[in-house]
Amino acid sequence: MDPSDEQLEPPEAHGEMPGSPTHPWTRYVALGDSFTEGIGDPDESRPGYHRGWADRVAEELAAGAVASAGGTHFAYANLAVRGKLIAQIRDSQIAPALELKPDLITLCAGGNDVIRPGGDPDETARTLDTMVQILSTTGATVVLFNGPDVRETPVVGSIRGKVAIYNENVRTVAARHDALVADMWALRELAHPAMWDEDRLHFSPLGHHTIATMVLDTLNVAHDLEPLAPRPVPERSWREARGDDVVWARHHLFPWVVRRLRGRSSGDGVTAKRPTFEPLFGGSMPPGTSGAEK
Repeated sequence: MDPSDEQLEPPEAHGEMPGSPTHPWTRYVALGDSFTEGIGDPDESRPGYHRGWADRVAEELAAGAVASAGGTHFAYANLAVRGKLIAQIRDSQIAPALELKPDLITLCAGGNDVIRPGGDPDETARTLDTMVQILSTTGATVVLFNGPDVRETPVVGSIRGKVAIYNENVRTVAARHDALVADMWALRELAHPAMWDEDRLHFSPLGHHTIATMVLDTLNVAHDLEPLAPRPVPERSWREARGDDVVWARHHLFPWVVRRLRGRSSGDGVTAKRPTFEPLFGGSMPPGTSGAEK
């Protein structure tokens, strides 16, 4: 029979009454480093603030919860701080996250460890396993991230093998603790240069948007984020490409190396952008949700 001739059953036939929530979460906490803080996706309306994929996911979850549940509060905290190694994330973010009693947790950690010379993807994964074991005691849904395929990424592409090993370890940790994996390795769109910030280490607004869409799909949450196609990359001569590489190395690679040699981090002195639960405003969110728990 032609699918167009089938009669659609009313939502009530499947137990989905109008007004029922589109997802079960109301308390979302994001943990991690610059990736989760949103570096590469600055918010022009708030100087110094970076939006990122986690904010975009939270906005969609908040809009869905309020629109479908007739006023159910949704609150979001983001404890991520740029430049943090996995042990620093463990020591500074796990306890505050537990105190917030979330029902949804995203955790992306270990990338800064793996890309460092001598970084051990197996040892990093052991720390990750301990963190997820603790977070799983909350009963919250936990979402982990593997790393993107960095084959086409200058400099970082040389550690592709280490990233692949760590990704397999992430899947093992997720299976041990019944966590979800947001699969960035399989997100082939991230190979396009437009997905990356000019520093070639962080994602651009387009990259963060694309990742947010993937995370919502991983959670099986309906959303309004449309896939965006990057503009074609203009052709460049060999000389132009090498010139761009020199400028990039001077402004981004060398400062990163110097910080590593001096034992400093881009996150020194930086605090989490949303250290406690806050309601979301703007877009489709109505005002007046001050009753959201702190």
